Amino acid sequence: MKSTLFAAAFATILGSGVSFADQGDWLVRGRLLSVSPNESATINPIGGDVDIDTSFVPELDISYFFTDRIAAELILGVSPHDVMAVGTAAGNIDLGSVSLLPPTLTLQYHFPTQGAVRPYVGAGINYTVFFNDNLPAGSIATSINYDNSFGLALQGGIDFDVNENWFFNVDVKYIDINTDVTINNAITADVDIDPWVFGIGIGRRF
Repeated sequence: MKSTLFAAAFATILGSGVSFADQGDWLVRGRLLSVSPNESATINPIGGDVDIDTSFVPELDISYFFTDRIAAELILGVSPHDVMAVGTAAGNIDLGSVSLLPPTLTLQYHFPTQGAVRPYVGAGINYTVFFNDNLPAGSIATSINYDNSFGLALQGGIDFDVNENWFFNVDVKYIDINTDVTINNAITADVDIDPWVFGIGIGRRF
């Protein structure tokens, strides 16, 4: 009996919030991102690890609400990074830079709340394309290839209403990005990039 009453009370609480968006609404956000890799690598046959720098980039995302609570969000942006193999048998090797195009699609749950603060969580998939790789002049690395990557993504964030149409947003994502890298057609590396992506920006409801 107590468990039934608790379940009914919990359902009442969840249903009591004011809707942030209605079914069929679109949300468009522009964010400034900090893309901070949580990198590691297995490099054969020379050993060592990888160091990938943090990148600060703009991002655009678009959300569509299937219901008042459930939405899908597509995240679009490009993230350039400097890359170095460190602690190898050949010493530290400057691998220049590479750009990542990681479109990510998440399915979100928006919590029912009173007031102007609208938290949400999400999970989804990511496909990362590696392009524009540039090796530095004088490096012992003369060729490099990155395989594209499929992975999962987790997300949490908060929208803060400014008025009926505009809102302020903070967001954090963890994205599973793994790539197989081939250097000089002889050295192979299994590289986990796995960035934390911290975003802040503004959005509009349509």
